[in-house]
Amino acid sequence: MSAPDGSPVGAERSIGQLFASATTEMSALVHDEIALAKAQLRQDVKRGATSGGAFSLAGAVLLFSLPMLNFALAYGIRTWSRWNLAVCFLLSFAANVLVALVLVLIGVVFAKKAKKGKGPQKVAASVKESAGVLQKAKPHPRPELVQDRAPQAIEAVARSTS
Repeated sequence: MSAPDGSPVGAERSIGQLFASATTEMSALVHDEIALAKAQLRQDVKRGATSGGAFSLAGAVLLFSLPMLNFALAYGIRTWSRWNLAVCFLLSFAANVLVALVLVLIGVVFAKKAKKGKGPQKVAASVKESAGVLQKAKPHPRPELVQDRAPQAIEAVARSTS
């Protein structure tokens, strides 16, 4: 198992390696947050488009079905019930309005979902929270180095190179 920079876990890493690793991880976090915001924004746009399509479809159904369906339905009701023809036309119009209202309700439901979608706001809050946590982070205290260790380290290096 190894750290993100390729060094083995448990091995002491230099400050430069630690900084590079932290920078890489922060960059990946920011990229992931941006990808999440894009995905949530796409979903909100998709819901809005579905809502607009449902409203358009409701209008088209009401507009194009009225003449033909009203005649067919009115004459069908007249044949079935022997009521006055005007009452039959009113009933057929009411049926068309009912279908249009159902489609409008579907459009309203999707419009509310699209309006409630707070994808980018959620991501922005998450980024602010991550930044707040990182700002409050304190480095671990390091033990003081013994001063007489320096000559031993120089001597060890001299022996290893000869």
